Amino acid sequence: MTPGPRARPHVPAKRYDRAYFERWYRDQRTRIHRRAAVERKVRLALAAAEHLLQRPVRSVLDVGCGEGPWQPVLQRLRPGVRYAGVDSSEYAVRRFGRRRNLRLGGFAELGALGLDGPFDLVVCSDVLHYVPDRELAPGLDALSGLLGGVAWIEFFTRADSIAGDFDEMKRRPAAFYDRCFRRAHLVHCGLFCFVREDFAPGVASFERGRGAGGRRPGAAVGHTRRPPGPGGR
Repeated sequence: MTPGPRARPHVPAKRYDRAYFERWYRDQRTRIHRRAAVERKVRLALAAAEHLLQRPVRSVLDVGCGEGPWQPVLQRLRPGVRYAGVDSSEYAVRRFGRRRNLRLGGFAELGALGLDGPFDLVVCSDVLHYVPDRELAPGLDALSGLLGGVAWIEFFTRADSIAGDFDEMKRRPAAFYDRCFRRAHLVHCGLFCFVREDFAPGVASFERGRGAGGRRPGAAVGHTRRPPGPGGR
């Protein structure tokens, strides 16, 4: 009698609970998210969207928003902006849902949440590389359908040198995401910015499309960018 295959140990699902946000967002020793960095991202996304829309941003959808740290920055920079956040963390929605207009939902569920689109700016920061393959297509299709301007989709690929939360992270090649965006009719126009194909004719030809060479090997980026060495910026 030969022994059967050894059962795999049960691995608990990743939990985006209070302990998770304390570790990565607030603990001075381990955090990778800092207010100054968040504000720089908000200002970049707003500037790109308003440059292409040629008017102020009036509505923002934040997909995988966590505790919604973009919301107070957006309200300060664009008072009266309509903000909606979606996240799968019951803790984050329970704590900040009413104050920051967050609702519970996963990436693949975007199309079923009754969101009041289109949105001038859709944000999806540090999310895609945690989304399972089977959920990417329905989520990106829904995101594209809710987009009325610019999507700021920050994500990292197998080629990127990163620091941060690797639990359940999917180290995919850049070409994989290229195919996903093409299927969702999203066109890359630099610095994590995307527009829909029907918006792209208004974008200068040189801005459209990810460079064939991609990122140079060894470039250091990530959930938190590694600080430059002595003599760096």
